[in-house]
Amino acid sequence: MPDFKHLDALLQKFVDDGLPGCGCIVAKKGEILYENYFGYSDVENHVALTRNNVFRQASLTKVAMYTTAMILYEQGKFLMSDPLYEYFPEYRHSMKAVTRSDGEVDIVPVEHPITIKNIMNMTCGLPYQMIMGFTPVRHPTAEAMAKVMEPLRAKGYYTLREQIRATAEVPLAFEPGSAFLYGFASELTAGLLEVVGGKPAELVIKETLFDPLGMDSSANFTFGDLDQRLVKNYFLAKDKKLGEEGALYTAPAHMEAAMVGPLGTVPGFARVITNCWDYTKLMQMLANGGVYNGERIMGRKTIDLMRTNTLSDQIIARDFTNDYLAGYGYGYGVRTLLDKYAGHHNGSLGAFGWTGGSGTWAESDPSEGVSIVYMHNLQPNLEEYHHLRMRAAAYGSLD
Repeated sequence: MPDFKHLDALLQKFVDDGLPGCGCIVAKKGEILYENYFGYSDVENHVALTRNNVFRQASLTKVAMYTTAMILYEQGKFLMSDPLYEYFPEYRHSMKAVTRSDGEVDIVPVEHPITIKNIMNMTCGLPYQMIMGFTPVRHPTAEAMAKVMEPLRAKGYYTLREQIRATAEVPLAFEPGSAFLYGFASELTAGLLEVVGGKPAELVIKETLFDPLGMDSSANFTFGDLDQRLVKNYFLAKDKKLGEEGALYTAPAHMEAAMVGPLGTVPGFARVITNCWDYTKLMQMLANGGVYNGERIMGRKTIDLMRTNTLSDQIIARDFTNDYLAGYGYGYGVRTLLDKYAGHHNGSLGAFGWTGGSGTWAESDPSEGVSIVYMHNLQPNLEEYHHLRMRAAAYGSLD
């Protein structure tokens, strides 16, 4: 039998060292091998964290969104080779920023249009505003993204379609397909779901994925009692370390409302709210060939395509390598393990998943039918410290 004493001890240490609370589930071939929760959903009022609590997923939303996209792909709703302008005509004549040897920047037409593949594997060349890759920088494309967002933010609320229309004016950071750049490709993918699904992306994900899996505590919006079950949104003060007095503070109400709320109230594309139990259903389906509880949700071959690395060695070395991502390549919306030694990873080659800026992490291993889901909510999330240790302990606990 698997022995999870090291994982228990580690997660308890996370909380003893100042993390508000965390939960983790390890499953294999439909069976829960490990499930435990530590700390609090509300530190100030000493409310213990339980399975029932839900967490903000931030970028871990991508696993659900891109899985939904792959289901629609296998239904023939689109092709990876389709030009993006077939779905968003304003992208027909995209421009790109080219830096000359003297440092000046020219804005010139792209040689090839953005394709659906480029938004599925983050090679379209559009960052989040003022963020290039995973780091805030000054760059003409990032600055242009920030500028086109100003009037939208001034409105207070804007639709995803309005945001996509505005960003079509932004010059791409490079020729589509020539580099990896984490960012606005996710919003474009959500927009694709809206176009081919004929309804808000949040509902396409719920009806295509969450409902068939019985994920009744999961959505990109609040409903029922989800807002009461949501853990507090903690931030770490810049001049403090976890565990120090005054280290944690909670997000102001207006900031929280900009990220979490009822359908149609969060600007742009709202991220998923869920818990470890529900997300394990999704990750188990992906780990076991597209089947969950005897029901086929998607094709095994489609999952294999989703987790196939799409980046060249050169792009990985230049754009997708740091201590946290070491050993991974990138497929369609997920990282995929290519080199266990480089990544100091004690799991299996081909394991795939993603992470979230609020402290969430999930991975599926189809070779063994294993999934691991871990969640906390803290910003910055200190992911390299928490996630890589948790990953080592979780995989190390398996038979």
